[in-house]
Amino acid sequence: MEIAITSQRSVEKLEKVAFILKTLSHPLRLSVVDLLSQHDKLSVNEICQALNSEQSLTSHHLSNMKLKGILNSSREGKNIYYSLKMQEVVKVLACMDNCDAITI
Repeated sequence: MEIAITSQRSVEKLEKVAFILKTLSHPLRLSVVDLLSQHDKLSVNEICQALNSEQSLTSHHLSNMKLKGILNSSREGKNIYYSLKMQEVVKVLACMDNCDAITI
Protein backbone atom coordinates (compact mmCIF):
# COMPACT_ATOMS: atom_id res chain seq x y z
CA MET A 1 0.00 0.00 0.00
CA GLU A 2 1.40 3.37 -1.04
CA ILE A 3 0.83 6.41 1.18
CA ALA A 4 0.41 9.74 -0.59
CA ILE A 5 2.71 12.53 0.51
CA THR A 6 0.82 15.67 1.42
CA SER A 7 2.12 18.78 -0.33
CA GLN A 8 3.43 21.72 1.69
CA ARG A 9 0.50 23.82 0.48
CA SER A 10 -1.98 21.21 1.74
CA VAL A 11 -0.22 21.06 5.11
CA GLU A 12 -0.35 24.85 5.43
CA LYS A 13 -4.04 24.88 4.51
CA LEU A 14 -4.83 22.18 7.08
CA GLU A 15 -2.86 24.06 9.74
CA LYS A 16 -4.80 27.25 9.02
CA VAL A 17 -8.16 25.45 9.19
CA ALA A 18 -7.09 23.76 12.45
CA PHE A 19 -6.10 27.16 13.87
CA ILE A 20 -9.48 28.64 12.91
CA LEU A 21 -11.42 25.70 14.35
CA LYS A 22 -9.45 25.80 17.63
CA THR A 23 -9.94 29.56 17.95
CA LEU A 24 -13.69 29.33 17.28
CA SER A 25 -14.29 26.26 19.44
CA HIS A 26 -16.89 27.91 21.66
CA PRO A 27 -20.56 28.50 20.81
CA LEU A 28 -20.35 32.21 21.68
CA ARG A 29 -17.33 32.72 19.43
CA LEU A 30 -19.08 30.95 16.58
CA SER A 31 -22.14 33.13 17.13
CA VAL A 32 -20.04 36.30 17.14
CA VAL A 33 -18.37 35.39 13.84
CA ASP A 34 -21.72 34.49 12.30
CA LEU A 35 -23.16 37.82 13.45
CA LEU A 36 -20.16 39.82 12.20
CA SER A 37 -20.33 38.06 8.84
CA GLN A 38 -23.70 39.79 8.39
CA HIS A 39 -22.53 43.28 9.49
CA ASP A 40 -19.53 45.46 8.65
CA LYS A 41 -18.89 46.26 12.31
CA LEU A 42 -20.69 46.02 15.64
CA SER A 43 -20.05 47.42 19.10
CA VAL A 44 -19.67 45.17 22.11
CA ASN A 45 -23.09 46.31 23.33
CA GLU A 46 -24.72 45.52 19.97
CA ILE A 47 -23.13 42.05 19.98
CA CYS A 48 -24.27 41.38 23.56
CA GLN A 49 -27.80 42.52 22.76
CA ALA A 50 -28.03 40.45 19.57
CA LEU A 51 -26.68 37.30 21.26
CA ASN A 52 -28.27 37.88 24.68
CA SER A 53 -24.86 37.43 26.29
CA GLU A 54 -23.08 38.99 29.26
CA GLN A 55 -20.77 41.88 28.47
CA SER A 56 -17.78 40.60 30.45
CA LEU A 57 -17.86 37.12 28.89
CA THR A 58 -18.43 38.50 25.40
CA SER A 59 -15.57 41.01 25.79
CA HIS A 60 -13.28 38.18 26.90
CA HIS A 61 -14.06 36.16 23.77
CA LEU A 62 -13.78 39.21 21.51
CA SER A 63 -10.35 40.05 22.96
CA ASN A 64 -9.19 36.47 22.44
CA MET A 65 -10.32 36.42 18.81
CA LYS A 66 -8.69 39.81 18.21
CA LEU A 67 -5.43 38.55 19.73
CA LYS A 68 -5.53 35.51 17.43
CA GLY A 69 -6.09 37.72 14.34
CA ILE A 70 -9.69 36.71 13.65
CA LEU A 71 -11.16 40.15 14.45
CA ASN A 72 -10.26 43.83 14.11
CA SER A 73 -11.31 46.48 16.59
CA SER A 74 -11.57 50.24 16.45
CA ARG A 75 -12.56 52.81 19.03
CA GLU A 76 -15.17 55.43 18.22
CA GLY A 77 -15.77 57.64 21.23
CA LYS A 78 -16.67 55.39 24.17
CA ASN A 79 -17.49 52.39 21.99
CA ILE A 80 -15.23 49.68 20.62
CA TYR A 81 -16.39 48.23 17.32
CA TYR A 82 -15.41 44.79 16.07
CA SER A 83 -15.25 43.49 12.51
CA LEU A 84 -13.96 40.38 10.79
CA LYS A 85 -10.29 40.51 9.88
CA MET A 86 -9.82 36.90 8.74
CA GLN A 87 -12.54 36.40 6.14
CA GLU A 88 -11.61 32.72 5.76
CA VAL A 89 -13.54 31.97 8.95
CA VAL A 90 -16.79 32.65 7.09
CA LYS A 91 -15.86 30.04 4.48
CA VAL A 92 -14.99 27.47 7.16
CA LEU A 93 -18.33 28.11 8.89
CA ALA A 94 -20.17 27.85 5.57
CA CYS A 95 -18.55 24.46 4.96
CA MET A 96 -19.64 23.29 8.39
CA ASP A 97 -23.13 24.68 7.89
CA ASN A 98 -23.48 22.75 4.63
CA CYS A 99 -22.10 19.52 6.09
CA ASP A 100 -24.64 16.70 6.07
CA ALA A 101 -22.95 15.13 9.10
CA ILE A 102 -24.08 18.00 11.34
CA THR A 103 -27.84 18.03 11.91
CA ILE A 104 -29.86 19.90 14.48
